[in-house]
Amino acid sequence: MKRIIAMLISLLTFFSGFLTSRSVAGTSWELAAWSVSAHNPQDYTFTLRFERDTFSGQSAVNIYGGRYAALPGGRMLVDSVYSTEMAGPPEAMAAETVYFELLRGVKRYSLAEDTLTLLDANGNELLIFTRSPQT
Repeated sequence: MKRIIAMLISLLTFFSGFLTSRSVAGTSWELAAWSVSAHNPQDYTFTLRFERDTFSGQSAVNIYGGRYAALPGGRMLVDSVYSTEMAGPPEAMAAETVYFELLRGVKRYSLAEDTLTLLDANGNELLIFTRSPQT
Protein backbone atom coordinates (compact mmCIF):
# COMPACT_ATOMS: atom_id res chain seq x y z
CA MET A 1 0.00 0.00 0.00
CA LYS A 2 2.83 2.40 0.85
CA ARG A 3 4.42 1.69 -2.52
CA ILE A 4 1.19 2.49 -4.33
CA ILE A 5 0.80 5.77 -2.45
CA ALA A 6 4.43 6.67 -3.13
CA MET A 7 3.97 5.86 -6.81
CA LEU A 8 0.80 7.96 -7.01
CA ILE A 9 2.56 10.91 -5.38
CA SER A 10 5.44 10.54 -7.82
CA LEU A 11 3.09 10.45 -10.80
CA LEU A 12 1.12 13.47 -9.59
CA THR A 13 4.34 15.41 -9.05
CA PHE A 14 5.60 14.41 -12.49
CA PHE A 15 2.42 15.41 -14.30
CA SER A 16 1.97 18.64 -12.34
CA GLY A 17 5.25 19.77 -13.91
CA PHE A 18 3.67 19.40 -17.35
CA LEU A 19 0.62 21.36 -16.28
CA THR A 20 2.80 24.18 -14.99
CA SER A 21 4.89 24.16 -18.17
CA ARG A 22 1.77 24.62 -20.25
CA SER A 23 1.00 27.82 -18.39
CA VAL A 24 3.96 29.51 -20.13
CA ALA A 25 4.10 27.33 -23.25
CA GLY A 26 2.81 29.17 -26.28
CA THR A 27 3.28 32.62 -24.75
CA SER A 28 5.37 35.54 -26.02
CA TRP A 29 6.92 38.31 -23.94
CA GLU A 30 8.81 41.59 -24.28
CA LEU A 31 11.40 42.65 -21.72
CA ALA A 32 10.23 45.61 -19.64
CA ALA A 33 12.89 45.77 -16.91
CA TRP A 34 15.83 44.01 -15.33
CA SER A 35 17.46 44.29 -11.98
CA VAL A 36 21.20 44.70 -12.11
CA SER A 37 22.46 46.77 -14.99
CA ALA A 38 23.18 50.34 -15.89
CA HIS A 39 21.90 49.52 -19.38
CA ASN A 40 18.26 50.33 -20.03
CA PRO A 41 16.69 47.20 -21.55
CA GLN A 42 14.05 49.31 -23.27
CA ASP A 43 16.78 50.82 -25.45
CA TYR A 44 16.96 47.43 -27.20
CA THR A 45 14.63 44.68 -28.35
CA PHE A 46 14.48 41.64 -26.07
CA THR A 47 11.74 39.11 -26.69
CA LEU A 48 11.05 35.70 -25.20
CA ARG A 49 8.77 32.98 -26.56
CA PHE A 50 8.06 29.70 -24.79
CA GLU A 51 7.14 26.50 -26.57
CA ARG A 52 6.52 23.17 -24.85
CA ASP A 53 10.06 22.70 -23.51
CA THR A 54 12.09 25.24 -25.48
CA PHE A 55 12.32 29.01 -25.57
CA SER A 56 13.60 31.46 -28.15
CA GLY A 57 13.74 35.16 -28.80
CA GLN A 58 15.48 38.22 -30.09
CA SER A 59 18.13 39.84 -27.92
CA ALA A 60 19.77 43.22 -28.49
CA VAL A 61 21.77 41.88 -31.45
CA ASN A 62 21.29 38.14 -31.82
CA ILE A 63 18.62 35.48 -31.96
CA TYR A 64 18.78 33.02 -29.06
CA GLY A 65 17.13 29.95 -27.63
CA GLY A 66 17.43 27.10 -25.19
CA ARG A 67 15.54 24.58 -23.13
CA TYR A 68 13.46 25.12 -20.02
CA ALA A 69 11.25 23.29 -17.59
CA ALA A 70 8.58 25.03 -15.54
CA LEU A 71 8.15 22.95 -12.40
CA PRO A 72 5.66 22.86 -9.52
CA GLY A 73 5.95 25.62 -6.97
CA GLY A 74 7.07 28.24 -9.49
CA ARG A 75 10.46 26.67 -10.07
CA MET A 76 12.07 26.98 -13.48
CA LEU A 77 15.12 25.35 -14.98
CA VAL A 78 16.86 27.14 -17.86
CA ASP A 79 19.42 25.14 -19.80
CA SER A 80 21.43 25.07 -23.02
CA VAL A 81 21.16 28.79 -23.80
CA TYR A 82 22.61 29.48 -27.24
CA SER A 83 22.67 32.45 -29.61
CA THR A 84 23.80 33.44 -33.05
CA GLU A 85 27.16 35.19 -33.05
CA MET A 86 26.55 38.42 -34.90
CA ALA A 87 28.46 41.51 -33.80
CA GLY A 88 26.80 44.81 -32.99
CA PRO A 89 27.46 48.13 -31.30
CA PRO A 90 29.44 47.75 -28.06
CA GLU A 91 26.56 49.03 -25.90
CA ALA A 92 24.13 46.56 -27.43
CA MET A 93 26.59 43.69 -27.04
CA ALA A 94 27.11 44.62 -23.37
CA ALA A 95 23.33 44.73 -22.78
CA GLU A 96 22.97 41.34 -24.46
CA THR A 97 25.69 39.86 -22.24
CA VAL A 98 23.84 41.10 -19.14
CA TYR A 99 20.58 39.62 -20.44
CA PHE A 100 22.11 36.19 -21.06
CA GLU A 101 23.78 36.18 -17.62
CA LEU A 102 20.46 36.99 -15.95
CA LEU A 103 18.62 34.41 -18.05
CA ARG A 104 21.09 31.70 -17.05
CA GLY A 105 20.50 32.61 -13.38
CA VAL A 106 16.74 31.99 -13.50
CA LYS A 107 15.53 29.45 -10.92
CA ARG A 108 11.95 30.59 -10.32
CA TYR A 109 9.16 32.39 -12.12
CA SER A 110 5.97 34.24 -11.34
CA LEU A 111 3.23 34.51 -13.93
CA ALA A 112 0.53 37.15 -13.56
CA GLU A 113 -2.03 38.05 -16.19
CA ASP A 114 0.22 40.19 -18.41
CA THR A 115 3.51 40.03 -16.51
CA LEU A 116 6.15 37.32 -16.33
CA THR A 117 8.83 37.76 -13.69
CA LEU A 118 11.92 35.56 -13.75
CA LEU A 119 13.68 35.24 -10.40
CA ASP A 120 16.86 33.81 -8.93
CA ALA A 121 16.97 31.03 -6.31
CA ASN A 122 16.45 33.57 -3.50
CA GLY A 123 13.35 35.06 -5.11
CA ASN A 124 15.10 38.22 -6.34
CA GLU A 125 13.67 39.63 -9.55
CA LEU A 126 16.02 39.27 -12.51
CA LEU A 127 13.92 39.92 -15.62
CA ILE A 128 10.42 41.37 -15.91
CA PHE A 129 8.46 40.87 -19.11
CA THR A 130 5.11 42.11 -20.38
CA ARG A 131 2.92 39.95 -22.58
CA SER A 132 3.57 40.46 -26.26
CA PRO A 133 0.63 41.28 -28.51
CA GLN A 134 1.67 38.20 -30.53
CA THR A 135 0.46 35.84 -27.78
